Amino acid sequence: MNAAPEQEWWSAQELASAVLPDLPTTKRRVNALAERMSWNAQTGLARRRAGRGGGWEYNWRLLPVRAQSALLKAMPRNLTGETSGRMGRDEAWAWFDGLPEKIKATARERLAIIQQAEGLEAPMGKNLAIDTAARGAGVAQRTVWNWVAMIEGVDPADRLPYLAPRHRAAAPKRERAVCSQEFLDRIRADYLRLGGPSLRSAHRRVADWCSRHGHASLEYRTTLRWFEENVPRVTQVFAREGEKGLARCFPPQIRDRSMLTALEGVVADCHKLDVFVQWPEIEKPVRVQIVAFTDLYSNKILSWKVDLDPNKVAVMSAFGELVETWGIPRHCLFDNGHEFANKWLTGGTPTRFRFKIRPDDALGVLPQMGIKVHWATPGHGQAKPIERSFRDLADDLARHPAFAGAYVGNRPDAKPEDYGSRAVPLADLLEVTEQVIAAHNARPGRLTDNAKGRSFDETFAESYAKSRIIKATAEQHRLWLMGQEVRKLHKQHGAFKLFENSYWSDWMNEHVGETVVARFDPENLHAGLFMYSLAGEFLGAADCREKVGFFDLVGARLAARLKRQRRAAEKKLLDLHRPVSVGQWAAELHAAPQIDTPLVEAKVVELAPARIRRPVIERPLPVPDTTDEERLKVFTANFSRPVVEEPAPESTADRFRRMLDIERRSEAGEPVSEAEAEEWARLQRLPEFQAMRTMFARFGDEFGDAAIG
Repeated sequence: MNAAPEQEWWSAQELASAVLPDLPTTKRRVNALAERMSWNAQTGLARRRAGRGGGWEYNWRLLPVRAQSALLKAMPRNLTGETSGRMGRDEAWAWFDGLPEKIKATARERLAIIQQAEGLEAPMGKNLAIDTAARGAGVAQRTVWNWVAMIEGVDPADRLPYLAPRHRAAAPKRERAVCSQEFLDRIRADYLRLGGPSLRSAHRRVADWCSRHGHASLEYRTTLRWFEENVPRVTQVFAREGEKGLARCFPPQIRDRSMLTALEGVVADCHKLDVFVQWPEIEKPVRVQIVAFTDLYSNKILSWKVDLDPNKVAVMSAFGELVETWGIPRHCLFDNGHEFANKWLTGGTPTRFRFKIRPDDALGVLPQMGIKVHWATPGHGQAKPIERSFRDLADDLARHPAFAGAYVGNRPDAKPEDYGSRAVPLADLLEVTEQVIAAHNARPGRLTDNAKGRSFDETFAESYAKSRIIKATAEQHRLWLMGQEVRKLHKQHGAFKLFENSYWSDWMNEHVGETVVARFDPENLHAGLFMYSLAGEFLGAADCREKVGFFDLVGARLAARLKRQRRAAEKKLLDLHRPVSVGQWAAELHAAPQIDTPLVEAKVVELAPARIRRPVIERPLPVPDTTDEERLKVFTANFSRPVVEEPAPESTADRFRRMLDIERRSEAGEPVSEAEAEEWARLQRLPEFQAMRTMFARFGDEFGDAAIG
């Protein structure tokens, strides 16, 4: 028979009043739970309530497991040795499975004694067999007869649960403590919150509040048992530790990488080394960052770079080494750090968790190479398999004997005794890092699903030899080796300015004022730029223009010769594009027959209205002279105040003459103040001043003040 509580059908109000585990304590919330779980749709487990008021009644089997267990525990049972009160087979085994191991061992000992007596029953008889088995086990004969009665009529395969001591199945004989609903509401509000206060402190506060307001409360240990019985552990962890604590309550997702191949996918991340390093041109020791790319199939570290901090230049350099050495991966897994989620590297990729995606964003290097970018969950280290490799580096590299005295500890409170006594030169760090990573990849006995006892090198080499590897072309090399900057070309000549350098080429005149993408080598800006459109189309290369000394005669002659060559080339090109001269075209227009348009005579003529003729010369009327009176008023008003003559504002001609005087004094070796030099340099860039300078150079002193003004 199957166990069931005395009351199998419950209304919403009855469930709320029963205060069962994992169930709300108000009728409204019970009805909301029933609607959310679709209890009404469970055929045979929900029915209309008979009688006044109507409503629904729900079978106890619809309740949560903990609520069902509470109902079964409260059910009175007749667990003497009588068959009428015996548990059913399924219920007995379920009850036995929940017993402590000590009680189960006792049941096994009883079963062994009974089986021994049954083995002696054929030659000796049942009474003598039970007496002999009891003497051998050191128990009374009556006790063994009681055990035999407990399993009477039970199949031999199901005897074990019925032989367990019955005191574990007896209904608890204790009174339930009574408290007010106000106490339960406030103890849950105080204890089930972020910050994780202890239950003892929360109980003190709530119990003190209840005593002052006349509400019944529970003792501390009773409150602890109430939480264990009524609030699931997962709910407590989520309320006190948030989403991170909730995630720890469930096993992590296991991803299978056996179907991947070598270089099909890579993962990159940064790791701060626990070593003091002496960086060039920096006086104090620093801790450096290592950027590494790891193969997802074999866990082999494919490329790495070291820099002061994680930045896009270091990431691009490590990625370039990966592509140049091994090939182009199909997938890349990054986190949302600025060094990875920048528009230079991954621009145009959705769900970067960084920045706003704009329609005019230039495509990053990875999308242009056809690499699919995946973003790991921020702040979740389990989403990046490279963290396991960094754990090895934190021990094998940071604690290497060559770095003795430079190790700083992996936590602020774990500093070694020789902290800060030494800093490793950068060259030594790079040499040891290369050796440690090579040993890390070559170490045999790896237990991953793909390695199966081999090293990462062997696992990668086997799959790499059989996989289809894509190598980068010369055009693609320009993508991953270069930096990226989006700017507009000059609206007149199309030059591109970057980091105080100017870049220009002949083809840029055809794209003046356009927004372009310049790719460059961050470590060699003088090598020139490669220009692309916003759509990723290659436009051309631009050379870096070198500055020439102000009095460099050779540079001036080279610039003048280049200008003459350009002018001659443009004249020839213009002649090719203009085969007919302007004079020839004007002569052809003059020789063309003229169109003779006959005059048209008006049929209807309207007379113009008569106009009053005015005299040719209009003489003004005489106006009385009030000059003396106005002068007298001014003289009277300003009699008590001293007259201060304001200096006349400097005209454009005066300023131009003053700049010429500054140039003359500078060429003659006479002193020129710093303010005059700055003003002269500022005016040199003004178009107005340049025009006046050109006119003065062409006409000399004949270029008068009136023309300047």
